[in-house]
Amino acid sequence: MSARAYLLLVLLVVVAGGAGYAWKTQSGTASLGRTKDASYHSKALAATVHYAVYLPAGYGDSSKRYPVVYFLHGLPGTARSHEDIGFITRPIEQSGMPAIVVGAQGARGGDTDPEWHNWGPGRNWETATARELVSVIDRRYRTIASRKARALIGISAGGYGAALIAIHHPSVYSVIESWSGYFHPTNPAGTAPMDMGSKEANDWANAHALVSKLKRIFARYPLTNYRFYVGTDDKKFLGDNRKFDKELTAARVRHYYAEYAGGHSQSFWKEHEEDWVTAALRKLERPH
Repeated sequence: MSARAYLLLVLLVVVAGGAGYAWKTQSGTASLGRTKDASYHSKALAATVHYAVYLPAGYGDSSKRYPVVYFLHGLPGTARSHEDIGFITRPIEQSGMPAIVVGAQGARGGDTDPEWHNWGPGRNWETATARELVSVIDRRYRTIASRKARALIGISAGGYGAALIAIHHPSVYSVIESWSGYFHPTNPAGTAPMDMGSKEANDWANAHALVSKLKRIFARYPLTNYRFYVGTDDKKFLGDNRKFDKELTAARVRHYYAEYAGGHSQSFWKEHEEDWVTAALRKLERPH
């Protein structure tokens, strides 16, 4: 290979790497998805809020509308924690089932562990995530603007956020997954409950306390997938997951619960990301 040809090859590789994630479709042809950071003004947070958005291969060359997977990161976090959406984009690129992915910002300087909750004017993270962000995404991108085409997946504190938002906003999402999450607000270390300020507020933030209402809620807004995964070595949240599973089973609320060997770690989530994300994608409307 000549020096000129080699230089051209290197340049092509660098450009492709900067454009997005390389993957192969089911037909075996190479394609690229693209990820970028974007923002909007949030009334709920009285500030500019960022999100990461991944547009699948072929998005720019078609008029199709796509399902959306919203991803909630763990906490405590930073103002850039939302950028790490590889747990979702990697499996999507391998699946042959294209979807838009949105990583929601759930923390910022001086507010690193808001637990995806509404705390009052200027700090209403749940409203920003469950309502404002979805509205922005539907306006700006070619989405299938229907709950049947929206999934909400979260890791750790994000899993808690996903589980609770599914209860508080049942008309928005139809597929919910919690990866190593929990079901009541905790302190930043995840070792003790967080006091929300009153019994009413504590109950509203506690999925265990809301189980009795779930059958009625999900009868009106059926979930196609309500799934919880946790590691058998997860010393913080294994017990809480088992408790919630028993409560849902007793209340006859349809769900799927599974335990896997492993702990509360990045490697654990990466090991299972393909199976878990694919399970969510299969329940969403396909692009059209």
